Amino acid sequence: MTADNDLEIKEAFQRAQKSHSNKAKLAASLKSRYNKLEDKTAFHEEFIHYLKYAMIIYKREPAVEHIIDFVTKFAVSFEATGSEGQEEEEEEEEQEDDHPFLSFLFTFLLESHNANSHAVRFRVCQLINKLLGSMSENAQIDDDLFDQIHETMLIRVTDKFPNIRIQAALAMARLQEPQNPDCPTMKAYMLILENDSNPEVRRAVLSCIAPSVISLPKILKRTRDVKERVRKLAYEVLAEKVHMRALTIAQRVSLLQQGLHDPSEVVKDVVKSKLLPAWLRLVDGKVLDLLHKLDVENFTEITSEVLHALFSRVGSLEELQQEGLSLDERKLIPVEALTCENVLYWRALCEFVKEKGDQGEEILEQLIPEAVIFAEYLYGYLKSIPMLGQDQMADDQQLDMVLSKEFIGKQLILLVGCLDTAEEGGRKRVLAVLQEMLVLPNTPISLISLLVERLMNMLKDDDRRIQVIAEIISEVREPIVHVSEPIDENENRRIRVKLAEGKVQIMEAKQALEDAISAQDFGRAAELKDRISELEGAQAQLVAEAAQPSNREKEVRVEKSDPETLLKCLTMFVEVMKQMNIKKSISPAINALIESLVLPSIANPNTAVRNVAVICLGTCALHSKDFANRHLVLLLQISQLDEPKVRINAVRALIDQLLLNGLDIVGQSTKAPDDSDADAASPAGEVESEDGQSTVQSILTMLADFLDSEDTELRTEVAEGLAKLMYCGRISSPKLLSRLVLLWYNPVTEDDTKLRHCLGVFLQLYARESRAHQDRIEESFLPTIRTLIQAPATSPLAEVDSSNVAELLIELTRPSILNRPVKDATLQGLSAHDSLAVRLCDEILRDPKAPEVRLYTKCLSCLELSAEDGPHRSDLLLLLKEVQEEVKNKVCLRVLEKMTSRLKCESKKNPTLPDTTLQALDENTGDVDDLSTKRPRRGGRTKPATGKARKGSKARESSEESDEENIPDTPVVQRPSRRGKAAPDKTKQDLSTLLDQEANGS
Repeated sequence: MTADNDLEIKEAFQRAQKSHSNKAKLAASLKSRYNKLEDKTAFHEEFIHYLKYAMIIYKREPAVEHIIDFVTKFAVSFEATGSEGQEEEEEEEEQEDDHPFLSFLFTFLLESHNANSHAVRFRVCQLINKLLGSMSENAQIDDDLFDQIHETMLIRVTDKFPNIRIQAALAMARLQEPQNPDCPTMKAYMLILENDSNPEVRRAVLSCIAPSVISLPKILKRTRDVKERVRKLAYEVLAEKVHMRALTIAQRVSLLQQGLHDPSEVVKDVVKSKLLPAWLRLVDGKVLDLLHKLDVENFTEITSEVLHALFSRVGSLEELQQEGLSLDERKLIPVEALTCENVLYWRALCEFVKEKGDQGEEILEQLIPEAVIFAEYLYGYLKSIPMLGQDQMADDQQLDMVLSKEFIGKQLILLVGCLDTAEEGGRKRVLAVLQEMLVLPNTPISLISLLVERLMNMLKDDDRRIQVIAEIISEVREPIVHVSEPIDENENRRIRVKLAEGKVQIMEAKQALEDAISAQDFGRAAELKDRISELEGAQAQLVAEAAQPSNREKEVRVEKSDPETLLKCLTMFVEVMKQMNIKKSISPAINALIESLVLPSIANPNTAVRNVAVICLGTCALHSKDFANRHLVLLLQISQLDEPKVRINAVRALIDQLLLNGLDIVGQSTKAPDDSDADAASPAGEVESEDGQSTVQSILTMLADFLDSEDTELRTEVAEGLAKLMYCGRISSPKLLSRLVLLWYNPVTEDDTKLRHCLGVFLQLYARESRAHQDRIEESFLPTIRTLIQAPATSPLAEVDSSNVAELLIELTRPSILNRPVKDATLQGLSAHDSLAVRLCDEILRDPKAPEVRLYTKCLSCLELSAEDGPHRSDLLLLLKEVQEEVKNKVCLRVLEKMTSRLKCESKKNPTLPDTTLQALDENTGDVDDLSTKRPRRGGRTKPATGKARKGSKARESSEESDEENIPDTPVVQRPSRRGKAAPDKTKQDLSTLLDQEANGS
């Protein structure tokens, strides 16, 4: 064996393949031999010769990886030696720029980057990545070489193979200039993050991109990536490399909102274990400072979740008491020290400890006082919230102060739920305080709902609840006031007459007294003197009465009808109705409130009052079907004529009625068709009375019209309501289903995220729920495609790709996606695709020369037909034969012939599913239920995979795979299937008749 000091290149490469070999020692030995050579050209050529053996292997074999590591250590050793002992910067640059082996190796790699072999291209990028990454931190290379490497990696980062793109992206990490807006590396990175189809490439870029003002938005966007591993890494990058100050409050809250609600537990854990602790360290571990940077007033829900996440990571409950709270001896935060942050922390901590049950009972006693003490504390604080006039409302500073006080008041009211109200005295005082606060005129309307909710939670009996709220509403709406009452004029006249009479009598008595004294009749004089005293006393009393104010005050009840009072009363009423058991009928007390409060408020000129009154009306309708029938027409009128916000609540009330009672909300049905009778359903007039028919038709026509409304919220509300009705089986209509599918694809709704999400989830769940649902989708297939094909050029639907819509409908009707097998024996042999095949053949025969025939034949070839032989199979073959005779298009004929031959070859014992040019619904997405979040695109939407692509070739597989370097795999979390309750048969009804009338009318 050759000695280490004279190590041959071949032997070095052979020994480097072993996992136990010391690569650094081998590199030093080979370098010693290299330094002794005067002519290094032969060494370079021999070294490259042996390196090529490793570079032609694409698979990540351990021996090859060891060689790559050895080559890297050997090459970088020159760079380390070249910088030793250099004191001056210029000398250091000259030494570093002059590395013959490094320059030769880089030149060879750069010349080989465009080789035909993807293995060579991969190893070139890998070696450049490792070389650049292994160089010292202050390493420098020649400017020309830098530019060559840069240009080469920019080319390779767009390579067909993901592994090559990954290595090229990693190699460019040290070439990026984060602060330069024209840096090509940064531009390439951001382009990859936005558009690369391979998640491992996106992860590679995320791991090495330098956060800056330019790149930060792209990094944030990756937290919403379809792949769990990409989202996880994005949060890790944000936690480790991005300071919280670089993010706006909205961005911080959005990150936490998405992360804590992510469907993946792995991503949630990263947010809790890395992002939140990193942010907490930036504020020196002060939780209240972190809350201040999240704006607790506007984002209360998410900040509460953040606190719960932080609490859950604390080792013991005892440690929680030492964080963030400064309670006085009464276990209260002093009123002057109350802030939005510390009161939210107090409330969240108490709720967290209370959730621990008996384990946290002792800690909770140290965090919150007795019920009586807290009730007085709450009462005193709520009374101190000022009422602002119109002039004061214009002052932003005063307005912010009042809003902050209201926020603190909300948190204190929520703390009532953590009190121990088992002791009767404390319970009574808390109840009294809650009732007093509802009656006080200065209690903000924003606190009314919460106060009623806490009051209802303490009162368990529905009758008692109604009685208490009715009394409070009476006190608020008809308070006792002191009014001035003027004295009657007749009374004044009477007093004046008596005064005059008294004066006359006094004068006469005095004259008689003088006469009696003169006559020395002293007995008579004594009597007259007493008489004068009495008259003077009566006269003084009359003078006192006359001297009293002209107006008298007395206590009377005055009914108030200002908008603030009505809003308070209506809010209390609707809250108590929400808390009541839905089976509880409308009592006389509730009926009295409806007549005196709710119905008059429906006509109130104030929009806010009308809005809450409509909510009250809809809530009451849920408790009584008779009440709903009486006011159904009123709700219909409101939904068509009022302000948009009020109309939306009226529509919600109507949809709630349909969900609860079905289409018999107007009258009892004598018979309702089930799903099997959908094609031959009786007209609605045969099922219901004429009044019922008219009302139901009005409701359906109105809802269908609202799907075309320009008001986004109204359109979304109606679409969501109709989706619920169809999923629950309350209505069954292929035409309405077609309208929803077209609405989902319509470019007009492209920015309506909620609508797109709702319909995406609905279509997927609806199709998988039952065979009957798939039949409805199958019936809507042709009407939907016809609508798109016949759409005028000026219609937004003209932009929709009809083939993409057809693919979706075919995927939704596949028998294999059903959650439950078909139980009906008459349907087991057939499927929705079997029926669709017949419909498509009939449609082709209607006009064999029509342009859409190519689409229909393509759809035929994609169907998942039942494999059982029988009359249906024979009829389908006859239809296909007839279609082949009529169709003249050669492409269509080839598709039909292939389908016919396949059907003939299939047997019962060995069924084979047809090759499909469609990707399955879930294959188009990278995550669970992605249909719910992916918006359909315009024009050429989903690019269908060809049959060859489905079978796949070795080249195709190798080009799509990636080795996921330094990226651990994590399992995909599957979301459980959601199933709706089947509606009673009596409430199901086919809507084809009614919607046909609506469609014909339009």
